[in-house]
Amino acid sequence: MLAEVFETGAWVSTVTIAEREKIPRKFLEAILVQLRDGGLVDGRRGPQGGHRLARAPAAISVADIIRLIDGPLALTPCASVTRFRPCTDCADVGACRMQPVMRQARDAVAAVLEGCSLRSLAEAAGKAEAAGQAAAVETDPGMAIVTGTPEAGARP
Repeated sequence: MLAEVFETGAWVSTVTIAEREKIPRKFLEAILVQLRDGGLVDGRRGPQGGHRLARAPAAISVADIIRLIDGPLALTPCASVTRFRPCTDCADVGACRMQPVMRQARDAVAAVLEGCSLRSLAEAAGKAEAAGQAAAVETDPGMAIVTGTPEAGARP
């Protein structure tokens, strides 16, 4: 939602985001704090407050968000680029047969996640929502208007 309204500069309340995205408010607040502390989201208190992206959606990758919320992308600490450390049970990282494979896996995951921006996710969601609404209108126009979801118009 924040990516969708970025160009307007609008502040979006936590309540609005939680309701639209069907996310428990307390859970969302915890995520927004992490994103704010990581510099991806700005927050402002008060009646005209809320949250908004600190950078353009095209400049924020899914990898940026995952690193802030969950930590390194690597499956093992010895394959991490940002937080490398030897595995606790590894006697010699240089002789480890698994580390090169784990680095390949990390590089593949990073390439996908770094290549996907918030902008591309928002655009994909908009297309899916539009396609779902069109499908619902074709099967049951009344339900599509009320709910805006493709499932509402689906027939068994």
